[in-house]
Amino acid sequence: MKKLGVVLGVALATLASVAHAEYPERAVKMVIPYGAGGATDISARTIAEPLGAAVGKPLVMANVTGAGGATGSVSVQNAKADGYTMLFARVGSHSVNPAMKATLPYTLDDFRFVTVYEINPVACAVTPASGIKSMDDLIAKVNEGGASYSSSGVGSLLHIAAAMVLNEFGVENPLETAVHIPQKGGGAAATAVLNGTATFLCTNSSALASFIANKQLVPLMVTTPEPVVGFDAPTANDLGKPNLNKLVGWTGIAGPDDLPDDIAAKWGEWMAVATADAKFNETMTGRGSVIELMDPVKANEFILDQYNTFRALVDELGMRIEG
Repeated sequence: MKKLGVVLGVALATLASVAHAEYPERAVKMVIPYGAGGATDISARTIAEPLGAAVGKPLVMANVTGAGGATGSVSVQNAKADGYTMLFARVGSHSVNPAMKATLPYTLDDFRFVTVYEINPVACAVTPASGIKSMDDLIAKVNEGGASYSSSGVGSLLHIAAAMVLNEFGVENPLETAVHIPQKGGGAAATAVLNGTATFLCTNSSALASFIANKQLVPLMVTTPEPVVGFDAPTANDLGKPNLNKLVGWTGIAGPDDLPDDIAAKWGEWMAVATADAKFNETMTGRGSVIELMDPVKANEFILDQYNTFRALVDELGMRIEG
């Protein structure tokens, strides 16, 4: 009986290994924690075709919105760690929210990142009619008083971005010196600058690309070390502010924290194929994005470093949202 038990045990283990190796056997649900038309949704749906081809099974794209990305994130946090429910994680949901919100129902440790694949430089912009032609001009206007910036809401990337930029450029008490005008979404934030309600905004380059191309807005700075295609503006490094390189948007893919190693490895292989797709690259770079495929180790180091930077700023300026 003992010998039979050993044989059965080996057989079952072999069957389990074979079954697990066949992942994926069915469609994979890909949760997008933000609404249709936003940066996360655009990135996810642009990569869906080449990624689905690499996976070899349908990808079911699901916008699970609410609470600044938290609702969709929690749905993946609580999902079975079998690789059939994955998350398009974003800077807002996994860098800004953990840094800003004391009552967030998850931490970075609740997820296993298989990659970060897209970087969205942040750009600060004004209207041509403002007469502001450089960051020096903008900082001077802020210090004079009466300047304002728009955002997609309290506690959003745009909110923390403007505060971080002003702080890096030496503006004292930036939360008081410049007026924050929160809007309902990134599109509304750009519109507020266009119609003169706000002086400037700092947001993802992808959200500004069309406004810049149409000369409706003028970029003053991008936060990457290298210039961004379509943005005729100095980099943060050009302006002597390399710490602002950490101020970028990004999109990555994550599963629950106990996602198995072999499944995580497959996602790494699939993403290497998907991000090499010419059409995907052309579309995303045309929107001001930088395609940079990070392995799980680099992705987690990158996200943690950004979180620590944001958290330090939030604590320094007293921006923590307790409710």
